Amino acid sequence: MKLTEENVMKQQALDKKQGVDKGSKSGRSGQTKPKSSTDAKADKEDPKNTMTKGKKRKSDSGVEKDNSSMEKLVKIQIPSTLKKQLVDDWEFVTQQDKLIKLPRSPNVDDILTKYLEYRSKKDGTMTDSIGEILKGIRCYFDKALPVMLLYKKERQQYLEVIVDDVSPSTIYGAEHLLRLFVKFPELLAYVNIEEETLIRLQQKLMDFLKFLQKNQSTFFLSAYDGSRGSEG
Repeated sequence: MKLTEENVMKQQALDKKQGVDKGSKSGRSGQTKPKSSTDAKADKEDPKNTMTKGKKRKSDSGVEKDNSSMEKLVKIQIPSTLKKQLVDDWEFVTQQDKLIKLPRSPNVDDILTKYLEYRSKKDGTMTDSIGEILKGIRCYFDKALPVMLLYKKERQQYLEVIVDDVSPSTIYGAEHLLRLFVKFPELLAYVNIEEETLIRLQQKLMDFLKFLQKNQSTFFLSAYDGSRGSEG
């Protein structure tokens, strides 16, 4: 009897093993009982996978939302007279084939220095934060000019004037500096700065724009040079 029982037990174990093997090899046998436990496992695992994917998607979209909200946060309102300046600037270069005669006076460095003097007199002290912001503007200007602040027709002129590691901020003036302020929201969107700091920065950039507006007739050209525009 013992032998018979053992044989029966062994046979049942073999049958079970074969059932599981068949179930794992055949997709259709997924509906049979031997594979129901495997299915249950798979079903349990799938939601986890979809949850993980869902979380990734959420975090991805979350990053996008953060960036778009960041761009809204640092959106810089350009005064109307300076907006007109930007339109005239675009028209002179792209439509009338005119270029800004370089080097400009005052150049970007001069304008930043004048603003620092203006703030120091107004506040009665020279604050480190203003100095740091102006250094940042200069740095952004020098890096961004060849990448995103030039119209196609101005590229040849850039290659001619920026030689021997000369900084663009010592050659270009208010016209190109103003173009940087249009790009600032895009540039600052990916900078890791606290919201409170960004708001303060935005206020200081707006104050600088008001300073440009106040000195518009001194800082900006009213007419561009038409003699070399066709070369661009």
